[in-house]
Amino acid sequence: MADFSWDVRSPLDRALVAGPYGAQGEAGVSLTEIRDFDLVQVMARRGKAGEMIKAARTHFGIAAPETPKAIGTTDATLIWSGPDQFLVLSKGGRHTMDRLAPVFAGSASLSDQSHARALISVSGDKARAMLAKLSSIDLHPDVFPVGTAAATSMDHTSVTLWRGQDRADGQAVFDLLVFATFTESLWHTILDSAAEYGVTIGHSEDLA
Repeated sequence: MADFSWDVRSPLDRALVAGPYGAQGEAGVSLTEIRDFDLVQVMARRGKAGEMIKAARTHFGIAAPETPKAIGTTDATLIWSGPDQFLVLSKGGRHTMDRLAPVFAGSASLSDQSHARALISVSGDKARAMLAKLSSIDLHPDVFPVGTAAATSMDHTSVTLWRGQDRADGQAVFDLLVFATFTESLWHTILDSAAEYGVTIGHSEDLA
């Protein structure tokens, strides 16, 4: 029997070309693919939501988000993804499924999404204008401040969207988790929507 060796590749391995794109001049949108992360979906078992939240507080030092929020800890981000469920985004193997399984034993079911999703960071002074072409979510800072999250769709593609910490220059940062199967298609749609503003494209092998 032949031996197979599977290489783990980004869903954007072929599509992402680092550098400038679209209109020339100062770029209004920055797109960065974040790689090398751990992502675990935590879903409360029937009647166990309270126990799940308590377990999260014990492990992370904060309660799991019960409303559309993204909450940062010292080494992870907990992202609301629906009623009685949230995502744990981390790096360095600190919060893998194997490590979280005993934490939520009896209170929640876990699903490893580390290689099932792509993570795209969108920033720049035209980020909101570009995202407004693709989503019906109101991203005005008065209603979508830092830490706000949403389970929504962009161009008919399901995404988990949240606003991260602002850049050093004060520009807003929006993070998108996209199912791997649809990432390349959505990436091209994002590029088309951002082209008029000028785009800087890059990728990071690690979480910021």
